[in-house]
Amino acid sequence: MKRLIAALLLTATPVMAFDISAMTEDEKAAFGVAVREYLMANPEVLIESINVLEERRAADSAQNDKLLVSQFQDELFEDGHSWVGGNPDGDLTVVEFIDYRCGVCRQFDQEVQDLVEADGNIRFIVKDFPILGQDSDTSARFAVAVKQIAGDEAYVKAHEELITLRSGATLEALTKVAEDIGVDAEKVLAAMNSDAVSEVLRANRQLGEKMAIQGTPTFVIGDELLRGVPQAGLTATVAEIRAKMAADEG
Repeated sequence: MKRLIAALLLTATPVMAFDISAMTEDEKAAFGVAVREYLMANPEVLIESINVLEERRAADSAQNDKLLVSQFQDELFEDGHSWVGGNPDGDLTVVEFIDYRCGVCRQFDQEVQDLVEADGNIRFIVKDFPILGQDSDTSARFAVAVKQIAGDEAYVKAHEELITLRSGATLEALTKVAEDIGVDAEKVLAAMNSDAVSEVLRANRQLGEKMAIQGTPTFVIGDELLRGVPQAGLTATVAEIRAKMAADEG
């Protein structure tokens, strides 16, 4: 029986030609024992199999994420309400879903700004995406209200203040932020719960749900969706994605 099992394992015949259901119960039991003995003696085979499985899953996930970017590109890149910075005519668009109370967002904010400034050819879009509680929602509402009332330059200043705000997003703290950036605090605070502000955050949340975005920061760079900060760093990742896009176009 062991010789038969060994022959089955080593045969060059396609896997589908091996029908385990045609074996007797004794043959199945012996086959199982032989397979177990082989794997116990060669555990690296399991590791190799798991690695291959993970690679396939990662590839499938990346492909699915690309389809999501393609499917929702209008909402991502041309929603009409998100702040757009960097080079409006840049060859690459980078979108960041951000929560002002997110520690990772705070940690990498300067790296994002440095990338956009140093590159000079990135169109950068911020999606206010509060997911970490009341202070997150309040901060996002303040930022959106500032943009709607005072414009893009004021929004940038509000963004810089909120991403480094050490206190909670209290009425007193936000009043001071408004005064520091030179906007009418009373108007901004009154607008934070308006339908116009709520609609922006609702649209961002719905887009996030459709794209299965569950954490911040989440980036869309070109046609790729990156869930979190890339391990290679943003600059290297941008260069790699540009190269892929150029190869695909060529």
